[in-house]
Amino acid sequence: MTPRRAPAAGFTLLEVLVAFAILSVAVVAVIQGFAQGLRLLKQAGDHQQATLLADQKLREIVTPVEGQKDQGADGAFRWERTITGVDAPDLARVRETAPWRVYRVAVRVRWGEGDARHVELAALRTSAEKPDTPGGRR
Repeated sequence: MTPRRAPAAGFTLLEVLVAFAILSVAVVAVIQGFAQGLRLLKQAGDHQQATLLADQKLREIVTPVEGQKDQGADGAFRWERTITGVDAPDLARVRETAPWRVYRVAVRVRWGEGDARHVELAALRTSAEKPDTPGGRR
């Protein structure tokens, strides 16, 4: 009687190849997920920086002047600010509020290739016209 051999333990070549194929697909998917996350993180950072710049340019206006247009650049961001008058008929009804005017201040910030990305903020500002005093001075 010849002794029986125990079956060989381990994986066949085919099983190893299939396992590597599954592993490689999973690794590629994980790497693409991380890359997409990094792209989104950069976009979110750019959007936040553009919003902060627009807010800064809005707050710079203390005394609005109707029709005023400004523009400039800050690094990779280009901004433009416009001031327009807003009709406020309720202010004209009362003598005390008649000299007050309402203005819309809008700031648009653009960035990216071909200005593909942009953010726009707008705010309302008020300003009182000083009544004329005798002698023509204000």
